[in-house]
Amino acid sequence: MRKRKLSLLFVFFLGGVAGLQAQEKNVVVQSKRNSDKSVELTYEKNDPGHVLLALNFKELSNARTTKQVFALKGYAGAVTTLLPINREQSITYSYNYRYVRGKLNPKIDAEDIYILPYTSGTQVYVAEARFLKATYFGNTAPNDWKSYGMATDEQQAVVASRKGTVVEVTDIYDDEESDGTSFTSKQNGVIIEHKDGTLAHYKGLAKGSVKVKVGDEVNPGTMLALNTKRGDSNRYGITFVVMYLKSDDLYMNAGKTMGTSQSLYGFVTPQFFVDGEPAVLKDRTTYTAKSNDDVIAREMSKKELKRYQKGK
Repeated sequence: MRKRKLSLLFVFFLGGVAGLQAQEKNVVVQSKRNSDKSVELTYEKNDPGHVLLALNFKELSNARTTKQVFALKGYAGAVTTLLPINREQSITYSYNYRYVRGKLNPKIDAEDIYILPYTSGTQVYVAEARFLKATYFGNTAPNDWKSYGMATDEQQAVVASRKGTVVEVTDIYDDEESDGTSFTSKQNGVIIEHKDGTLAHYKGLAKGSVKVKVGDEVNPGTMLALNTKRGDSNRYGITFVVMYLKSDDLYMNAGKTMGTSQSLYGFVTPQFFVDGEPAVLKDRTTYTAKSNDDVIAREMSKKELKRYQKGK
């Protein structure tokens, strides 16, 4: 495959999951007064993945709270319970909250292996994506920044690179015709949370082609969607990035601009199974996507492994 210059399709904008309240009303916190004058705070959310919640009490009397950041997982559950200091009086309170997707500082195994997110035999041109805030807003790219553009000559199926749970699906934006546009944040995508809490983003999917829904468990090779054209490129492609939540200071960017804000997230440089072994992808290089039984089965439970082997 002849190497050609990629469009700015592969400039990755750190928005979406990295922004507060990434998915509108993804988390709703409610409170209830109990007969013993305690106040119970609970949550409901739209997906089973990890979310970090920061509570800000604008008013709080007759109660104390030492913890204001809470890790949530699952569709619903308890946040915290406020106990009255004086049990004869009610608690007075008001609050607001912020949240971001992710498990705070997960334990990441450097030996985890990914497959290229295309079906076996697909020729994939890989280029490292630039950090949009640095390119356009004068910000500084994170020290561990790593994001890839992965392009194909023809439209191809995009598959999961690693086992995980689908925690977010965006499938609302029309595919764009080539009009010279260098970048748009309006891209369809899928976010998959892995067992260790890292998050894989697949952005640049064709509208109506997404085959998974929130809550689905996927394995390496599970079809997610089709890729699509963007901007002035003649190719089809996606951006692929793996990230994790590294800061619990959800208010640190309050009042900051695109040029001065900092990332709440860290970034992973994955090892991909290419050319018969795990390796870090090289910039502006063509690879052949290939499935591998050992990689596919690596994170499977015994029950899943038996089912997979039986189905082969």
